[in-house]
Amino acid sequence: MESIAQLLQLIPHYNALPELLRALLPILVSCVLIFALLCIAVLFLVWLERKVSAHIQDRLGPMYVGGWHGWAQTLADALKLLLKEDIVPESADKLLFKMAPFIVFLGAFAAYVVVPFGVASYVTDLNIGILYVMALGSLSVIGIIMAGWASNNKYSLYGGMRAAAQIISYEIPAAIAIMTVIIPVGSLSMVEIVDAQRGGIQNWFIFRNPFIFLAFFVYFIASLAEVNRTPFDIPEAESELVAGFHTEYSGMRFAFFFLAEYANMLLVACVATTLFLGGWSQIIPGTSQMLPGPIMFFLKALVVIFVQMWLRWSVPRLRVDQLMYLSWKVLLPISFVLLLGVGWIAVI
Repeated sequence: MESIAQLLQLIPHYNALPELLRALLPILVSCVLIFALLCIAVLFLVWLERKVSAHIQDRLGPMYVGGWHGWAQTLADALKLLLKEDIVPESADKLLFKMAPFIVFLGAFAAYVVVPFGVASYVTDLNIGILYVMALGSLSVIGIIMAGWASNNKYSLYGGMRAAAQIISYEIPAAIAIMTVIIPVGSLSMVEIVDAQRGGIQNWFIFRNPFIFLAFFVYFIASLAEVNRTPFDIPEAESELVAGFHTEYSGMRFAFFFLAEYANMLLVACVATTLFLGGWSQIIPGTSQMLPGPIMFFLKALVVIFVQMWLRWSVPRLRVDQLMYLSWKVLLPISFVLLLGVGWIAVI
């Protein structure tokens, strides 16, 4: 945000504005930039998932709208969705029903202010950055429960309860896996975590020691469950719950749920890139930055997202009991062992 404030200083008569306005303007500009970035990224990711799923199933996917490989198909669908009627069920709790999709999106949106896309490409560097991201990630649970309860629909309520139990369960092994990176760095700042991995691929934490290498996979599996991706998509299980917690939503409010889902996908990929894959740092040691930091960062995150999409169209959905078993009896003990291993290496 400091760099944005410096750019705003170049506007004629900027310093003549009221002090309150000068304080709020960089925040407003940062929010607009992040929202624009998310909208573009989500449109691209939806198109990419359509193409990935199509090729996995020996199809072509969108090919005509917009020309090259149907690049504008998702944009056309988004406009259609925004123009649809916004239907609120008569028996719904109208206030909570209307607020829920925006609260779900707010959690993902606000977390991006501490994500370091490049050397100076971030809004702010909080000394508790990773803790801030984890706290805001929990905000989506509140919105999902609100949506399920306020819809006054049994399928929505089942989906909301499933999502709450799932996200809360998998946050614990994910947080412990993140701690395996925090211990060697000694900081919660995401910028400092990336700085600790500079110098080439051999300095990325995923290759530092076997405990952090395995912790990356624990985090990746837990992050799939936190963003309700297959095989952990039981809150939205179409064969059981129609569409889960957003069954009763339409139009723009449904679009916000859709936007939040892909924004959360990108967020967990960005966190994985920051913590384990070196962030914006180069791959080959002893060379200058081959690609600009933000491009390098997004390419790494895109690889993580591609694996998420690949799994969605390749593996079946887990049952509820299997999902809970995996969290509490498999990932949680493994994450504790990995944390102890990283602590042991740090001591010796």
